[in-house]
Amino acid sequence: MKIRLLLLITVIVCTYSAHGQSQTCTCESNFAWLKSTFEENDAGFQYAIDTKGQSAYTAHNQATIEKIQTATTTIECLELLSEWLTFFRLGHIGIEPSLRVLQTIPQTKDCAVNFAEFEQYIAAKTEFDYEGIWEEIDNQYIGIRKVGNDYVDFTINSDGGQASQLKLKIQQQNEKWETTVFRHNRKPEVSGKPELIGKNYLQIGRLMLKRTQPAVEEHDVNIDKYLQSFHASMPYLEELNATTLYLRIPSFDQSQKTLIDSVLRANRDKILKTKNLIIDIRNGTGGSDNSYAELLPFLYTNPIRTVGVEFLSTALNNRRFWEFANSPAYHDVFDENTRNLFNEYYEQLQSRLGKFVNLSGDAVSVFHQDTVYEYPKQVGIIINQGNGSTDEQFLLSAKQSTKVKLFGSPTMGVLDISNMYSISSPCEDFTLWYGLSRSLRIPYMTIDGIGIQPDYYLDKTIPSYKWVDFVNEILEGTSNN
Repeated sequence: MKIRLLLLITVIVCTYSAHGQSQTCTCESNFAWLKSTFEENDAGFQYAIDTKGQSAYTAHNQATIEKIQTATTTIECLELLSEWLTFFRLGHIGIEPSLRVLQTIPQTKDCAVNFAEFEQYIAAKTEFDYEGIWEEIDNQYIGIRKVGNDYVDFTINSDGGQASQLKLKIQQQNEKWETTVFRHNRKPEVSGKPELIGKNYLQIGRLMLKRTQPAVEEHDVNIDKYLQSFHASMPYLEELNATTLYLRIPSFDQSQKTLIDSVLRANRDKILKTKNLIIDIRNGTGGSDNSYAELLPFLYTNPIRTVGVEFLSTALNNRRFWEFANSPAYHDVFDENTRNLFNEYYEQLQSRLGKFVNLSGDAVSVFHQDTVYEYPKQVGIIINQGNGSTDEQFLLSAKQSTKVKLFGSPTMGVLDISNMYSISSPCEDFTLWYGLSRSLRIPYMTIDGIGIQPDYYLDKTIPSYKWVDFVNEILEGTSNN
């Protein structure tokens, strides 16, 4: 039970405010705060130093200090602080501007486009690419025009309403595509090459745009089903054919646990009578290990081993357990027994300041189940680079079953350092996110920066909206042998 509680809290985000007296903050002072706070409290700091070497870290610090001395704005400083953090890892880490700082970011300027001429231009196009007029899901419109080698946006007013706050730029450098989406008062979101879904949809990371001009008549049931799964906010199950079921789980967030369990209960008999099960978790959100607990019994063939974590004990880090146990804000989140357990964890951590502590007392937990269900005989789990954290923990458990194969592309690779916590900078310009725990898999089986590899890699020649069909064909072919 202790281990499950530990896994559950890995997704509960806490913020500690480091309020100080009125003071003047410079980029140098913000960097000094960031460096000392991260070095003292992040669970992955020393592992990064051990892996990359102290000399590399020293050189990285010196280069950052030299750049910081040239920063003239808070935004320039933020970019340099973010760059400094990339030395350590890519996930479960970051620094974000406060809303006050975000409001000072200049809005991107539109590309100068004669709209009437542009309409005529795109109406005459015979090839469908990124150029066109697109609609976001909330009825915001944006035009995309190719300028040189890049694609840039221009704003469109719809029915006299406000112009869209969505801005983007698609650029190619050295055969590598990068897409940057700017939203009002939000940090820019960077992703790779956009993907055309058929002719009328454009997927940019977690954003989906619908082409309104020049739209063409196109009906593809695979695209319709893919759009349904992409926009799904809740889990659902449907029958693909007599031998295969499709289960879509868009998130393992703790708030989704009840919904996931409900779908599984409602379809339990059907799942246990059907040969194949496809589970689609693409573009997940991470969340709580507890959210997939009721799914594992359907996949089970042999004991599932889960390697535990250890927490770095510092005065700042340990505040989280104290807050869980004692803050009124969490009384509706955790029952009394759980809060008492968190108090025990807090006392245990406080007694070992500066050490890594395995709160469960066990390096590995093992899930046993008496029953191995005949059906489903085969389980295909669809994954992509949008899956990280708890999604990856689920995959580590699921792939221990002889029934399970993974299909898609490698996952994000952000699992080794977990239990994110945050703290505001002294002048409250920035919020630092860092990790409180590290996996006991380190250094023998690391996931960070690598990801979990699929058994069947679905390359770029297979469009995302055809992945389910591909998996279904593989399972059907195997099940008929």
